[in-house]
Amino acid sequence: MTAYKIQKKPFVVPTTDGKLIEEHFGNATNGNAALSIAHMVAPPGWSEPFQTPEFDEYTYVIKGKKQFIIEGDTVILEQGQSIKIEKNSRVQYSNPFDTPCEYIAICTPAFSMENVNREE
Repeated sequence: MTAYKIQKKPFVVPTTDGKLIEEHFGNATNGNAALSIAHMVAPPGWSEPFQTPEFDEYTYVIKGKKQFIIEGDTVILEQGQSIKIEKNSRVQYSNPFDTPCEYIAICTPAFSMENVNREE
């Protein structure tokens, strides 16, 4: 048994909103329900519905800016900044800016459609 795993082919999550989601580890790639790590690129003008996830989410912005509305507070993260959003917090993620936002997201436990609780 190898003591490590190099991820060379992340799972590319199908999207309809122009966002790139590459899960490197998590439910979709290796069945890990405890943790997910994804590389993402949100195009200009992108947004998601509000959600109340059952996981903590850490975001690190590599390039660009990303907007968060967390329990009514608007927070804008810029390149080199990171944030932890506590599970069961109502949040909306968006990129209302003119350039793409590239970032890493880590969720504990792992992201799944069953525990993200997106509003319709």
